[in-house]
Amino acid sequence: MTGSIPSFFVYGEPEQTLEPGFFHVETVMARRNLHQGQVKAHKHDQMGQITYWLSGGGTYFIDDKPLDFSAPAVSFVPSGTVHGFSVDPEMSDAVVVSIADGALLSIRENTTLPLDRPTMIRGDSGDRHWRRLAELLDIVADEYAGGAAGAQQMLASLVAAVLTQIARLAAAAPATAQATQAMLATELRRLIDGHFRENWSVGHYTDALATTPHLLAKASRDAFGMQVKELINERRLLEAKRLLLFTVRPLEDIAYEIGFADAAYFSRFFRLRVGEAPSDWRRARVGSSGAG
Repeated sequence: MTGSIPSFFVYGEPEQTLEPGFFHVETVMARRNLHQGQVKAHKHDQMGQITYWLSGGGTYFIDDKPLDFSAPAVSFVPSGTVHGFSVDPEMSDAVVVSIADGALLSIRENTTLPLDRPTMIRGDSGDRHWRRLAELLDIVADEYAGGAAGAQQMLASLVAAVLTQIARLAAAAPATAQATQAMLATELRRLIDGHFRENWSVGHYTDALATTPHLLAKASRDAFGMQVKELINERRLLEAKRLLLFTVRPLEDIAYEIGFADAAYFSRFFRLRVGEAPSDWRRARVGSSGAG
């Protein structure tokens, strides 16, 4: 896999900025005219995806590892993970649930599935645990389509349940292997999640991962499309948006929480990347964010 791998919003559509609470649900064959069952290697830089195969089968790949499957099968891939598949478009279909990284930050506190690495498992449609997963995803799809008041909050709870059910199924299944470079990228993101507030230098991450600056830069560029320092800043920005949207804490507290001693510097940092002041961004979105 190389840095030329495209990053999409949803398959075939250019990247766009996602709100922290963004969810999207559709079937694979809703985009059949784009791929005819042959989805080339791609990634999503701002969201993770659950793909549950309802019917058919074929070959799914995560990074450079292929896995032959027949339905039912389910995968979760975090943002930045290269994936794709080859299936018979006449026989195969799946439900795809896309979740913005901002929503996953909150969801991960309510699920047992590790959200910093990919998972794929195959199953038995007659197994009650797989039937439960299918039922949960039916509810997710109905809730998304309905767009009722509180849908965003409901979807967050339902997706947490889906991910936990995947974790239960995965506990009895072989883990999906990852390429060495993909593992380095996964570990980098895990460390950034844990230490971005402490303003670790790139050298600190390099030492902690026992690698070289060149290899770390390549892993970050190939998996996430950006250099390590910018990946750290994007993580800081994502946390700032989450706190602005989901809490009523003052800007000074949020600045301190994400590693800025100076609220004015935080405001400049936010405005440079978003195009508006954090207070204006919060005012425009609180109470108006939706599920789709």
